[in-house]
Amino acid sequence: MRILVAIKRVVDYNIKVRVKQDGSDVDIDGVKMGVNPFDENAIEEALRLKEKGLATEIIVVTLGGSVNQDVLRHALAMGVDRAILVETADILQPLGVAKLLKAIVEREKPDLILLGKQSIDSDAGQTGQMLAALLGYGQGTFVSAIQINQREATVSREVDGGTETLTISLPAVVTADLRLNNPRFVKLPNLMMARRKPIETIAASELGVNSAPRLRVLNVTEPPARKPGIKVYSVEELLRKLNELEGIQL
Repeated sequence: MRILVAIKRVVDYNIKVRVKQDGSDVDIDGVKMGVNPFDENAIEEALRLKEKGLATEIIVVTLGGSVNQDVLRHALAMGVDRAILVETADILQPLGVAKLLKAIVEREKPDLILLGKQSIDSDAGQTGQMLAALLGYGQGTFVSAIQINQREATVSREVDGGTETLTISLPAVVTADLRLNNPRFVKLPNLMMARRKPIETIAASELGVNSAPRLRVLNVTEPPARKPGIKVYSVEELLRKLNELEGIQL
C-alpha cells in the first residue's frame, strides 16, 4: 500500500498573527512557519501504518513556492520516503488545492490519501472533501482512529451525537483530527540528514489544472475588542444587570 500525505505550511500555532496596515492580508514577514498541526497528525499516522507493515511507501506533497521546502524536509526528518513540491505563485483556495492534489494522485496512484482535517490559517476544512469528490473516492473526515484490513479502511470519527464508525474501500481520502495520534519528536540528526535528501519539484502549470481562486479578499481586520467584564455577587444583581442590557426582559 502506498500513502500520499498532503501538508500545508502555516504560521506557527504559538504566534499571534498581525494584520497588514493596508488591511490586504495577514503579515507573515519574519514570522515562524511550520507544518499545519493536523497535517502532522496525518504524517504520523502514515508512519505508524508503515511501521505495522501495512504500507510500503509514504509520499508527502505540498503546494506553493520554494520556501515550502522546509515543511517537506520536516516530513522527511519524521521518516517519509519521498517529497514532492508543486511549485506555484498563485494564491490557492481549497478547490484549487484539491484540483492540483487530484493531478498528483492520478500521477502517483496511492492507495490512501491523508490530509489534516483543516488548516489553522484559513480554517476552511474543505480540501479533503473536495478532493474525494473530484476523485470519486470514499472519504472519512475528522478521523480519530484508522484500521486497515486488506482493501478496506475502518475509521472512527466524532459527530455531534458521539462517535461514528465507517468502513470505506481503498483507495480513499481520510482527514486527520488531533485525537488521531501524538506526532513524534523530530531529532536534530534526522533534520540534518533531511537537508541532503532530494525534493521533486513540479511546476503547477505542467499539471494542466486551473487553480485560479474563485473568491477575492476585500479586507482583513482585527476582531473588535471585547468590553471588560464585571463581577456580580448575587443572583439578584445578575438579573438586574441582565435586565439593563438592551432587548433582554426577565
